[in-house]
Amino acid sequence: MVKDSKLYKSMAEKVPAKNPLALPEAVKLLKTFDKRKFDQTVEIAIRTGIDPRQADQIVRGSVVLPHGLGKTLRVVVFAKGDRLDEAKAAGADEVGGPELADKIKGGWLEFDVCIAAPDMMGIVGPLGKVLGPRGLMPSPRAGTVTPDVAKAVKEYKAGKVEFRNDSGGNVHAPVGKIRFDEQKLVENIQAFIDYVVGLKPASVKGQYIRGISISATMSPSIRVSR
Repeated sequence: MVKDSKLYKSMAEKVPAKNPLALPEAVKLLKTFDKRKFDQTVEIAIRTGIDPRQADQIVRGSVVLPHGLGKTLRVVVFAKGDRLDEAKAAGADEVGGPELADKIKGGWLEFDVCIAAPDMMGIVGPLGKVLGPRGLMPSPRAGTVTPDVAKAVKEYKAGKVEFRNDSGGNVHAPVGKIRFDEQKLVENIQAFIDYVVGLKPASVKGQYIRGISISATMSPSIRVSR
């Protein structure tokens, strides 16, 4: 623990106290924090000016990052008929209907994304108490309830990221791995920022994006200028 705290402190001393860095400079600095034995996840945090209590100011969506996330997501699909076969062909890790629902009710949750065809929501709906708290419940808004299940599977396998603002109006998401090369990280992060900027609710008054920072799993955060 002492060694870890010294390492963290030495990294924190490199982060400018006042001025945010341009994105390429922030990524360059973040890359110097690759001091762990594992490939840390790079995350972004965006502080917005929304009022999260207002339903018309929710910032939520999903975006396919140019260079993926550096990990393969485990995807399950609720479908039947041709869609079931299409989901399998697209790379779904598990497909099914009532039997898949029973498996999840029994405690099986070894997946990262759950996709459902619209005609399967009668089976998926009762799983809300299990999937909802884990952020796994299929949603039309997130693109995980869709008639084109094969397309959704391919997008998540390619590095699609879902997000929703928290109760403080902040948006958090993974955007890659620290061992990505700098340009790939910059492009992933910029794509995410641009997407969130494009989601500005019409009813937001004043400044929408109030702060952006990036960090790795075990590193200090670095503020980024726009």
